[in-house]
Amino acid sequence: MLLTHPQVKAFLDYLRFEKRYSQHTLISYSTDLKQFSDYLQEQYNNADPENITAFIVRSWLAQLKEQKNNSKTINRKISTLKSLFRFLMRAGVVQQTPMTTITSPKISKRLPSFVDEKGTKQLFSEGGKKGKQHVIKKNEWERKTDKLILSLLYQTGMRLSELITLKEKHIDVYYGQIKVLGKGNKERIIPISNELLKELQSYMDEKSVRLENVDELLINKKGKPLYGRYVYSRVNNMLKEVNEITIEKKSPHVLRHTFATHLMNNGAELNAVKELLGHSSLAATQVYTHNTIEKLKDIHKKAHPKA
Repeated sequence: MLLTHPQVKAFLDYLRFEKRYSQHTLISYSTDLKQFSDYLQEQYNNADPENITAFIVRSWLAQLKEQKNNSKTINRKISTLKSLFRFLMRAGVVQQTPMTTITSPKISKRLPSFVDEKGTKQLFSEGGKKGKQHVIKKNEWERKTDKLILSLLYQTGMRLSELITLKEKHIDVYYGQIKVLGKGNKERIIPISNELLKELQSYMDEKSVRLENVDELLINKKGKPLYGRYVYSRVNNMLKEVNEITIEKKSPHVLRHTFATHLMNNGAELNAVKELLGHSSLAATQVYTHNTIEKLKDIHKKAHPKA
C-alpha cells in the first residue's frame, strides 16, 4: 500500500520532526494519505508512487466530489498530495509529479461570524445573561478561569490551540505583552491592555498559592492544564448565555473573528491586524475588510440625505 511505502513514512516524519507541524495537522495529512492509499488499493490494486498519474488523482477527486466532500476538504487533500510528490521528487522516488495539471476547485468565500460590540459588552458583564444560574455550576476558580479565557480570546485574537499552550513565562508583565506560539511554531508578540494585565497578574498570583511549578498559564480546579475540548465547551456555553448574541456559530474562533472585525471597524490598518492574527499573507486577513465596508454602507445609508 502507498501508506506503507518507506518514503511516505519518511514524508510524515519530515512533517513531524523537521517542519514541526501540529498534531492536528499531522492527523489531517495522515488521514488524507490513508484515504488515497485505500482508493489505490481498491481501484488499482496498490499503485506504486511512480505509477500514479494525473488521471488516477483526478478519478479519486471525482469520487470525493460524488461523496459530497466540499471544495475546502478536496483542496486540502490536493495540497497533501502536492506536498507528498514534491518530497518524493527530492528523494528521487519519482521523476515528475502528477499534480502539475491538477487544479483546485474554487471555494466560495464565507464571511466570518462575529459578535457585535453590544453583544461583547454583555458578554463581559453580569447583565444580559439568560437566567441567574450559569449553564455549568462553577466554583470561584472556574469563574475566574472562564473570565480569563474570554478576555484572552477577545483581546488578543489568539487561536484555541495557542491559548491552551500559553505558559506563564510568555506573559511579559514589564512591557505589557504576550508571546504567542502560532502555526508552524512562528512566534508573534501581542500587546495587551493594563486591565487584562492586572487580570493575568491576579490569576497567576492566586495560582501560585494553590499550586507550585505549573508552567501552563490556564489550569482547571484540579490543577491540570486545560485541553481544547473543555475550552470549546466553556466558550460555547458562555456565548449561549448572552441574550444579545444571536449568531449561530458559537466557538472560540468566533472571538478571534470578533477581535479582528472590531479592530478593522475602528480604523486599524490591515497589515497590523495581519500581524496580530499571525496570518502568513494578507489574503487571509482581507476577509475582515468586507464587514468594515458593510458598516460604512450602513452609516452612509442612515446619515446621507440622498442615500
